[in-house]
Formats: sequence, structure tokens, C-alpha cells
Amino acid sequence: MKLVGVSGTLAGNKTSKAVYDVLAAAKLMDTSLKTELIDLRDYDLSFADGSPLAYFDDDTWPVADKIMSADCLVFGTPIYQASISGVLKNLLDHFPEYAFKNKVTGIVATGLSEKHFLVTEYQLKPVLSYFKGLVPTGNVFVQNDSFSLESEEIIDDLVAKRLRSLAEEMLFLQQSINKRMNR
Repeated sequence: MKLVGVSGTLAGNKTSKAVYDVLAAAKLMDTSLKTELIDLRDYDLSFADGSPLAYFDDDTWPVADKIMSADCLVFGTPIYQASISGVLKNLLDHFPEYAFKNKVTGIVATGLSEKHFLVTEYQLKPVLSYFKGLVPTGNVFVQNDSFSLESEEIIDDLVAKRLRSLAEEMLFLQQSINKRMNR
């Protein structure tokens, strides 16, 4: 089974660190699990204009292919202006309607204010559901003060526990889906 994490930001390390922590926790729970972190800062993606994925000759198709070939996914986004990041929304705009069918699609968000913890519930969750992804209940919002200023490691034990719980829920749900499909 393969779990792919997507860090949907072009600046800073907090979002990619939070997504990485979910991947690392999942790997500790299932050592046979393959994981990959796709940090969108490292790729040149085209602006979504409605063209089929095969038309793009930059990193758009390879990134989309890695995501669609994963068994389950965790998407991370910083909250900017009370919304998900534009780079993540642009990536999602490239996918076909059933891209995440039979896939668990977890969510991790980072942000300055706890006032934005519901942004993913109202903006990202409906998009992932549109793509037929199964969104777990234990998605995580990580406030910026949960990170060390020096190392950018998560220093809030409750947040770290919630990230591990998300990984556990994602693995359980995906394994249940896989068993049902293999009957």
C-alpha cells in the first residue's frame, strides 16, 4: 500500500512538516507501507485551464500520476486569507471527477489563527468528496504556535498525537476499503 502526502504551499516549512509527520507515523504503524511526500515547491505545475493532463509537458502529469496511483493521500495546506492555498487548488483543478475513488484523503492544515480551523471543512473537504475521496473525521489543524521557532518541529504534544491518530484512522479506513474491494 502507498500513502502519498501533498504539501500544498510554495513558502515555509510548517505544512510540509505536518504532512511529513503523518507519513512518518503511518510508516511506524505499518512498516510495509510505502510513503512519498510531494512538496509542491519542488515542481513546476501548469495553471489549470481545462486541458487534459496529457497536454502538459511540465511536472503536472507526473505529479498527478503519482497522486492518482497512490492508495491513500494526505493533503496539507496553509490557510491564507481564510482559504486553502492557490497552488493546492490549482493542482486539484487538474484531476478528473473520480480521481480519488476508493482512496482515503486526509487533511492537515496550518495557520496563524485558530479562527481558521474550519476552512478545510468548508473548502477542501467538499472538493475531495467531489473527487469521490473518503475524508476521515480526524483531520488536523495545526496552529503556528504549535511549531518551534528554531527547528520548526511540532512541539505541541496534543497536535502530535492528533497527527498520529489521523495516520491511524487513514490506514484503518484504507485497509477496510481494500479488503472490501478484494472480496
